Amino acid sequence: QVQLVESGGGLVQPGGSLRLSCVASGSILSINVMGWYRQAPGKQRELVAVITSGSNTNFANSVKGRFTISRDYAKNTVYLQMNNLKPEDTAVYYCYLGEIIPGSSAQEHWGQGTQVTVSS
Repeated sequence: QVQLVESGGGLVQPGGSLRLSCVASGSILSINVMGWYRQAPGKQRELVAVITSGSNTNFANSVKGRFTISRDYAKNTVYLQMNNLKPEDTAVYYCYLGEIIPGSSAQEHWGQGTQVTVSS
């Protein structure tokens, strides 16, 4: 069974930085997507950034130029470096793993979430 464990959230002032980490364990298919979504109070969960097993990336427009995503494939770990944080980045951040099964729908897995609060 796949498990995702996140770390790195917290409270930071506007303009500050945080790095989130997510470690995946279990039997994971080789073709996959890992990344981060977030959900602010009263809003729907939204994509922040994802990176495929082929190292292709996708970012939300609101974080382009401020956030970077990377993976350590040997450790099944994905990182989200968040710079120049803004109050509107405040949300619960969820780690995501999508296992791609050719000819079928993806198997999706979620972490428990980690709170990021940007406030002075």
